Amino acid sequence: MGDPPISQTPVLRTACLSRRELPGHLCGGTETTSGSAQQVPAYPKARRQGADFRLGAYCYPFGQWPHLLPCMPETQTDLAASRPLWRTFLVFLGPLVLTNMLQALSGTLNNIYVGQMLGIKALAAVAGFFPLLLLFISFVIGFGAGASVLVGQAWGAKDIPQVRAIAGTVLYAGFLLGVVIGLGGMLLTEPMLLLLGTPADVLPQSVAYARIMLAALPLLFVSMLAAAVLRGVGDTVTPLFALGVSSAIILVLTPALIRGWAGLPALGITGGAWATLIASAASLLWLGFHLRRRGRPLAPDVAFWRQLYLSPDVLKPVIRLGFPTGLFFITGSLADLALLRLVNSYGSHATAAWGAVSQVMAYVQFPAMSIAIAASVLAAQAIGAGRLQQLDQVTRIGLAMNIVLTGALAVLVLVFARTIVGLFITDPEVLALAASLLHITVWASLIFGLASVFTAVMRASGTVLVPTLISLGCLGLLLFPLGWAFSAAFGLPGIWASYPATYAVALLLQAAYFYGVWKKKPIRKLV
Repeated sequence: MGDPPISQTPVLRTACLSRRELPGHLCGGTETTSGSAQQVPAYPKARRQGADFRLGAYCYPFGQWPHLLPCMPETQTDLAASRPLWRTFLVFLGPLVLTNMLQALSGTLNNIYVGQMLGIKALAAVAGFFPLLLLFISFVIGFGAGASVLVGQAWGAKDIPQVRAIAGTVLYAGFLLGVVIGLGGMLLTEPMLLLLGTPADVLPQSVAYARIMLAALPLLFVSMLAAAVLRGVGDTVTPLFALGVSSAIILVLTPALIRGWAGLPALGITGGAWATLIASAASLLWLGFHLRRRGRPLAPDVAFWRQLYLSPDVLKPVIRLGFPTGLFFITGSLADLALLRLVNSYGSHATAAWGAVSQVMAYVQFPAMSIAIAASVLAAQAIGAGRLQQLDQVTRIGLAMNIVLTGALAVLVLVFARTIVGLFITDPEVLALAASLLHITVWASLIFGLASVFTAVMRASGTVLVPTLISLGCLGLLLFPLGWAFSAAFGLPGIWASYPATYAVALLLQAAYFYGVWKKKPIRKLV
């Protein structure tokens, strides 16, 4: 018995079943074509070839009917799902927090290897390049934030071709940016490090390390942006696994390349940089394989490769949404450097305490930053799907999550402050100083997280100008003056008190704009 004919009339797509729900053959049911419906039998002998497709009640395998569009698999952030939104928030949030922590741990581990195996000068050489690396990465973080919003809206609208178009432009632009910065940086490495005041005795090692890291930027940028795009479609688990692959390789390969174990070359300080480059390449290969094996819409198949080009219509809104976020991180880093000059005036013990407190606060802020990302993606998907009534719910849940999760972490840090800073400091005097300072500044992470929820939800709708001006104004015009004034009035602890004070002002201003202005404005889709 021959296969029944397939109508060549354009078919209207409806919601799709996930790959897990499909049987080993095509589903029978109603085919909707040009406003009419007709019953067509099932295809029991059909085989899956990659992603599955569904039209009306029909499920077709990829490759057999190439004019059909891929269905949208169930994801962590399927807002139409029956589970409560707070649970969706948590499911999305958990892997994201773990990803941020694992990324930070990878950097910490690399510094431990370098310091323990090569000494203080080698560690200073690596640290000398860190401000430049942070500067380059800040722009990509912002770029990824803009990409997540656009992808989230397109995903919420169930517009797979638009999701692929945004992803293709973002990844291609990220790769080109990495090539340009990498090549330019390799040519100007020594002048840039001299401009930062890198000590002469570690400059050659710092230059060697920096050039390998700059060569890895195209892969690093693509990895970061791929994770941002996947977050936009509600997938935070796959980026976590990809980072796990990268971190495992770095964990094993870094000491082996530093010392030349197992027949590998002994590369010294550049061993960590080469390990990062190799791990980034391996992680991207695993990611592509995983997405293709699972038949995901963003799998790097032939159709997706055709989307790898620069589309001005996509690039402009991504930059408009993402540039303020990158600028925020850069401004924050510059403000921290300004405060560090004040701290240094109190002597080496104060500087050591600053370093320990900064390390701890980086981890304390991970939940707050992750909650903001989750709120942005969920709000973008709600806007794309036309469920504007969910924006208030996303905002309330984001604020509540910060109070519960970030607040609980802050309390734990307060209780175990001496034990925690003791992981970084052995001197009793400096340990006591760092613990007391941590008691002051730890609350800044909670206030920062609450303000970030408001900016994240507004960014999901394309509103970035006023929230950015508020954030940059507080960091650039308030943080250092408050630190200077508080230092004069209260001594060293006053510098740390400037953080919660600045973030409190930002929170009040963001909340006032959110409730007083933004909620009264019409919300339009960006894609």
